[in-house]
Amino acid sequence: MPTYEYECTQCHKRTEAVQKFSDAPLTVCPECGGQLRKVFSAVGIVFKGSGFYKNDSRGASSTATPSASSPTTPSEASSSTPAPSTAPSATTTPSTPTPSSD
Repeated sequence: MPTYEYECTQCHKRTEAVQKFSDAPLTVCPECGGQLRKVFSAVGIVFKGSGFYKNDSRGASSTATPSASSPTTPSEASSSTPAPSTAPSATTTPSTPTPSSD
């Protein structure tokens, strides 16, 4: 059940109430008997990590809609086997040029 915050318009005392969505809002201040108004605050939920945006589930190379003959799923797009690389390996040492004798 959500927690609502109310503020009295006369004494400015703030009160919290746990209510159902179907419950009527509070109208009378428990301190002074004045009129209460509902206080709206920022949402108390934060989404962290990946997977919360539409483009998080796509593979890096899929920019267009996949064809009907070869559907891909997010689990297929992120396989555990890395793709073969055509770039030279980072572990190879560059060869030093040999001086030429002219």
